[in-house]
Amino acid sequence: MTGRARARGRARGQETSAPGSQSRDAAPPPAEGDLVGRGRQKNAPRPFSADAVLQISAGFQQMKLGERGGRRRDFDDAGVNTRQAMVHVKDSKTGTSGTPIRLTANFFRILSRPQWVLYQYHVDFDPPMEARRLRTALLFQHEETLGSARTFDGALLFLPRRLPNKETVLYSETRNGEKVQITVTLTNELPPSSPVCIQFYNIIFRRILRILDMQQIGRNFYNPNDPLAIPQHKLTIWPGYTATILQYETSIMLCSDVSHKVLRSETVLDFMANMKQKVGNQRFPELCAKELVGLIVLTKYNNKTYRIDDIAWDHTPINTFTKGDKDISFTDYYKTQYNLDIADVNQVLLVSHVKKRGPSVGPPPGPAMLIPELCFLTGLTDKMRADYTIMKDLSTHTKLEPDVREGRLNRFGSNIHKNTDAQAELDKWRLSFDKELLNLTGRVLPAERIFQGPTSYDYNPNSADWSKEMRGLPLISAPPLDNWLMFYTHRNEGEAQSLLQTLNRVAGPLNIRMKRAVMIEYNDHQESLLRALQHNVGPETQMVVVVLSSNRKDKYDSIKKYLCVDCPTPSQCVVARTLSRQQSLMTVATKIALQIACKMGGELWSVEVPLKQLMIVGIDCYHDTLAGKRSIGALVASLNQGMSRWYSKCVFQHKGQEIMDGLKLALCGALKDYLKFNSCLPSRIIVYRDGVGDGQLHSVVNYEVSQIIESIKSMGEDYEPKLSVVVVKKRINSRFFAQIHGKVLNPPPGTIVDSEVTRPEWYDFYIVSQAVRMGSVSPTHYNVVYDTSGLKPDHMQRLTYKLCHMYYNWQGIIRVPAPCQYAHKLAFLVGQSIHREPSMKLDDLLFYL
Repeated sequence: MTGRARARGRARGQETSAPGSQSRDAAPPPAEGDLVGRGRQKNAPRPFSADAVLQISAGFQQMKLGERGGRRRDFDDAGVNTRQAMVHVKDSKTGTSGTPIRLTANFFRILSRPQWVLYQYHVDFDPPMEARRLRTALLFQHEETLGSARTFDGALLFLPRRLPNKETVLYSETRNGEKVQITVTLTNELPPSSPVCIQFYNIIFRRILRILDMQQIGRNFYNPNDPLAIPQHKLTIWPGYTATILQYETSIMLCSDVSHKVLRSETVLDFMANMKQKVGNQRFPELCAKELVGLIVLTKYNNKTYRIDDIAWDHTPINTFTKGDKDISFTDYYKTQYNLDIADVNQVLLVSHVKKRGPSVGPPPGPAMLIPELCFLTGLTDKMRADYTIMKDLSTHTKLEPDVREGRLNRFGSNIHKNTDAQAELDKWRLSFDKELLNLTGRVLPAERIFQGPTSYDYNPNSADWSKEMRGLPLISAPPLDNWLMFYTHRNEGEAQSLLQTLNRVAGPLNIRMKRAVMIEYNDHQESLLRALQHNVGPETQMVVVVLSSNRKDKYDSIKKYLCVDCPTPSQCVVARTLSRQQSLMTVATKIALQIACKMGGELWSVEVPLKQLMIVGIDCYHDTLAGKRSIGALVASLNQGMSRWYSKCVFQHKGQEIMDGLKLALCGALKDYLKFNSCLPSRIIVYRDGVGDGQLHSVVNYEVSQIIESIKSMGEDYEPKLSVVVVKKRINSRFFAQIHGKVLNPPPGTIVDSEVTRPEWYDFYIVSQAVRMGSVSPTHYNVVYDTSGLKPDHMQRLTYKLCHMYYNWQGIIRVPAPCQYAHKLAFLVGQSIHREPSMKLDDLLFYL
């Protein structure tokens, strides 16, 4: 640990501690699981009214964590009821257009569930016990008091019967003879219709997964007894499942998907020893910190993951920390807490700054100190991701074809039914699941016609790609390229000349007028390249093309920083190796010509959008870890009818600041630009909001929508366009499988699902828009959280699908609407390379593609 880090710790009054350890006065340890709230009542518990049942989730959302007793983040956004405010979809939110298609989804229906009142208790331990297993074992010593039907997640206890007293005090003893007082306090009576019962079913199901010998890591469960080894790359894959029970459109269902955890077969201590051997003692501390800080490790003794934030070079396992009111060494702590012996007592310790969960009282928790010998590296390094062989070998195990994925899920369902212990547990609570995956009907939207220049054409709907069809056809518009520069190194002169000649060949048919570039040679050093740019790029330069000798990030970053901020000019970088393969040079040059054209304000193709005076807005964000952990919000808005010209703006947001605070000005800028382009303001605005994490929907609905409305009002009190706000989510567990001619296949692009697996309280739908060559396709979830447009669900779905055709960096359909992908690209470029706001002169150009 650096002196600065220790000083910060002392200044905050922190203690250094082992992961999870607490002082005697601390709040109860955070509980595992995703249960929402314990709803403490001041008076005696009483039954819920019908209104109370409807509003209960929203109430839990707004409670302070301190009142809810520990870690209670709602990952499923329960309680956000947006559909009831939209009159046009109150009765029906399903569309009708398209061809019906038979689908299977990765959902199992709950066939029966308990119809009794459930009693919810909060459990306190004195002294506090950090290991959840230990808490459970101590509590379950009292079966005669609690009964055999009980569920405990570490802080909350659910029983099907009421204990005689509101507060019950029990006494237990650990194996070491330590006396523990357990206080069980009744906090709620839950009717079968309560949303909290759904969370209770999730706790029960997590117990079922443990009965099946699966271990929880993060939110998912994995089977360490059935590992897939890839010895040539020192990797191990743990197969597992995601599992969430929720109320869907017509029934409560379990959504389950196949998941994989990639672990490296070496511990952090092995990694450090190997590195020390390679680099020697002198450079070891610096290089070791560079490699390890930022990595995620898994500690198998509690199946938790931690981020390495620092290395405590002056700490070893013999060091002590304060636990309760006494000091204990790390070796003794791991022996008593987890029965683990530490072999190397001279190893240094790893530091992880654990975020505080729960009540915001008292000093922040001290950093967790981890033992390298007990930490396993997880995930892949950037070097591994860039290795084609590693990724290919991994994908054979993790990218499952639809029939294999469906088979695994069916096997998972049957394993639960065949396991007698699992069935006994389910029977105890009168819970039963369907044996078969859910069958439902989706719709496939008709393929869009692509308009390019004076012509239009169809594409193969199954491949969702028109790169062949567009070849040799003129673009809608492309500014003439009269003044442009190409930079190259002496070693790559041949590749640069080949690129120049091929660009001239492909530009003609695309109707891009291109004069010969000014060729500039630079020495292969970052400083030399920057000097060459400074000396040659002027205000009249339209485009800069740089041929790079390697894909070194620092070179790319310095080019983009200079040409996006200091001397705003559209630029295109290309690695020389990409140009060395003659057989693919025409394809590469065509893609570069298209990128150059749209970076300068050209329009490549469009689809028919029947709505007039429409502005589409895409919002996404990126978390920049270098620039003081700031977040970057990006907003991209359409400026014309064909959705082919875009206004782009990004803003930096500081910790604790809401993303829309900065983007309000960006939206005003977009509206002013639209007015300049069209001599009128849009009469309809549709905002696609990407980058909303699990549990953040409440913030979008309650805060961001009002900020967007405020922004629009600033254009004039009498300006009231129709507004829709759609939350776009890619990271979802829902999967669909098409049953075509007796085969299990991926659903074709344009597949819509808007029934059965949607949420009753939302106006939501799924679209499978892209095609994949390998593995199972992932749908995208769209949730319309605000809508005064009155557009029919059919029209909203069709428009969303049309926009997935309009991303100019790919001649095909992508997974999200084009403005979302543009916003992602802009935020990513600024967060990864520029770390500053790009120049205003580039606002109307897609300079970040």
